[in-house]
Amino acid sequence: MIPRLSGPVAALLLALLVLVPVTPVPATAASGQSIERDARAALKKLYSENPGARVLRDKAHAVLVFPSMLKAGFMFGGQIGEGALFRAGKVAGFYNSVAASYGFQAGAQVFGYALFFMSKSALDYLDKSEGFELGSGPSLVVLDEGAAKSLTSTTLSQDVYAFVFGQKGLMGGMGIQGSKITRLSK
Repeated sequence: MIPRLSGPVAALLLALLVLVPVTPVPATAASGQSIERDARAALKKLYSENPGARVLRDKAHAVLVFPSMLKAGFMFGGQIGEGALFRAGKVAGFYNSVAASYGFQAGAQVFGYALFFMSKSALDYLDKSEGFELGSGPSLVVLDEGAAKSLTSTTLSQDVYAFVFGQKGLMGGMGIQGSKITRLSK
């Protein structure tokens, strides 16, 4: 049975779904150097453990990696983290990723993820937009280990590929989520 939303609860949900994903989050205390160090370490581990990630690395225009995302919730939830964009092995910018969700959910977890930008147009969209919204814009494919093992340079056909890695904790449920990536000035 789905609960009915009324008055203040419906207004709060609408505010979370509309305002939070489009509002940039101020930069946190993490320095650019520490974000770069953690992002490089996360990518090195991802490449050593996943041959599909190595195939993507060799063909990608850029890789945006968020080495540590924190996600928590009970009915209302959110996640946040900071990452670095690498082009030709060099840092090209720092970004944050925020998401808000509502639904039947409970728990907390930490994870990382990497976005491989396979086309110039997808990378241009990240650079020109006021924030890259996951689920809109260029096509996005989230790869699990099985799909990633079958990747070859001839099977790549999407704009952006995502790998989720290093999941720790427990988070379960179903809900509605909005997610946004915004450039930071570090």
